[in-house]
Amino acid sequence: MSDYDSDTKSPVITIKKYANRRLYNTATSSYVTLDHLAEMVKEGTMFIVTDAKTGEDITHNVLTQIIVEQEAKSQSLLPINFLRQIIGFYGDSLGSVLPRYLEQSMDSFVQNEAQMRTIMQNTFKGIVPMESIEKMEKQNMALFKNAMKVFNPFARVDRTEDTEESPPRQSDKSEDIDELKTQLNAMQEQIAKLVKDRE
Repeated sequence: MSDYDSDTKSPVITIKKYANRRLYNTATSSYVTLDHLAEMVKEGTMFIVTDAKTGEDITHNVLTQIIVEQEAKSQSLLPINFLRQIIGFYGDSLGSVLPRYLEQSMDSFVQNEAQMRTIMQNTFKGIVPMESIEKMEKQNMALFKNAMKVFNPFARVDRTEDTEESPPRQSDKSEDIDELKTQLNAMQEQIAKLVKDRE
C-alpha cells in the first residue's frame, strides 16, 4: 500500500539511498541528486528517503544534508547566532520541546509568506507601499527573536530573592519550567493573533 500525505492526499514518493550514496526515485525509476530533492521540496512534492539495504527512514538526515549544501553554495538563511542556539539545545532537557515550537513558528511564517508575496506583487504595480512589507518583516523577525529568547539555554534568570544566606530552593527548577510553559503559551497566543489579524 502506498503512503499518502495527510494534507494533500497525494502519494508520498519513496527515494532509496544506496551504499554508493546514489539516490533512486522509485516513482520515476531514475537516479536523482540532492538538488533534485531540493526542487521537489520547493514544489511541495512529499517524499521519504529510505536506506536501500535496511529500509530505515533516513529522510531527516538527507533533508539536513540538503540544507548544509544550500547554505554552502547559495544564500545563507540561517544566522550564526541561531545556529549556535540550536546546537546548545542538543542534550538539553528543553530540546524535546524546541522542534514543535519551531515548527509552529515556521508554519506562521509560511502563512505570512503568501501575504508578503502578494504585497510584493502589488507593490511593483504601484498599489501597496513598501512600508507594508517592511512592517510584516519586522513582525516576523520579532516573532522568531522572541521564540529564541524563550528557549535560550544560556539566559540567566535574575532572582533577587536568592542571597548567599538563602540557598536556591529545590522548587526553583520546577518554577523555571512553569515559567517557560507560561511564556510558551503567551508566544503561541501571539502567533495565533498574528495569523488571525492577517486573515
